[in-house]
Amino acid sequence: MKQSENRWKILAVCLTLTAVLGGCISSEEETQDNEKDMIVVGFSEVGAESDWRVANTESMRNTFVEEDGYELMFEDAKQKQDNQIAAIRNYILQEVDYIVLAPIVETGWDEVLLEAKEAHIPVIVVDRMISVADESLYTAWVGSDFRAEGDMAVEWLEEKLKEQGRENEEIQIVHVQGTEGASAQLGRTAGLEAGLKKHSNWKLAARVMGEFTQAKTYEVILDLLEKGTEMDVIYCENDNSAFGAIQALEEKGVSCGTDGDVMIISFDATRAGLTYCLEGKINLDVECNPLHGPRVASIIAQLEKGEVPDKQWFVSETYFTKENLSQDLIDSREY
Repeated sequence: MKQSENRWKILAVCLTLTAVLGGCISSEEETQDNEKDMIVVGFSEVGAESDWRVANTESMRNTFVEEDGYELMFEDAKQKQDNQIAAIRNYILQEVDYIVLAPIVETGWDEVLLEAKEAHIPVIVVDRMISVADESLYTAWVGSDFRAEGDMAVEWLEEKLKEQGRENEEIQIVHVQGTEGASAQLGRTAGLEAGLKKHSNWKLAARVMGEFTQAKTYEVILDLLEKGTEMDVIYCENDNSAFGAIQALEEKGVSCGTDGDVMIISFDATRAGLTYCLEGKINLDVECNPLHGPRVASIIAQLEKGEVPDKQWFVSETYFTKENLSQDLIDSREY
């Protein structure tokens, strides 16, 4: 009897172990299947140097979420191209499904993007453009027409000076450039350059590097003011640069904005920038939409279906002044 009881006990233990192990194997297989179903996206971001950039990052984070079938791998390059190249190579090693690149500068991408192409990983470029010998190295680009933004700002300045009866007056312009070699810097600079060539009475009082940051722009504008540089217009290539310029002007007791001595032209139209605009501290803020996450997701959806997306996806944009703004409009914006 005891031997029979022992046999039944052993059999019961075996059956229990089989059930448990079977359940573990089934659970493990289910987890592996779920991982296979997830679309893995590796995103290399420039950094967090501005309000615009933070909004761009959040758009990606909010779009590529687990509940929508995505796994997002994120790397902040801290304004260094070498960090972006290292991140892309890491994504290739980890065999992600897609690489999304927000490039710091336009050049220097051929080698690493060729590695991605050879690994059959599509690369989607966002915001700033890239310049490569072979355009098949990236699948698509999503972003703004930065030259059109610059032209929009110049056209507004032309009309504003005419409205003030100053179209023939000598106008001293201080140009605060963003990160050298970035698409936004190149396009917005080209727009101003065209304006300077068109209007012989527009003079370039100074050209300085603001690096798209408030701190750097504050330093360079403060230095110009201390040197006695004349300025009628400060052409800032993003909102954070405009904040730095305004900070320096106010510190030196120089008025600016709609009722001031110095006009401030800015780009991005972040919520903070538009608040300055509504307050009359910024005369013009040209829109640059950072919410690229959904657009990138649309491209990936096309690729998943075997479709060929358009090579370039330009976003439509406008500009803002105190006259066409309201607090409700600012509050309703996502960035």
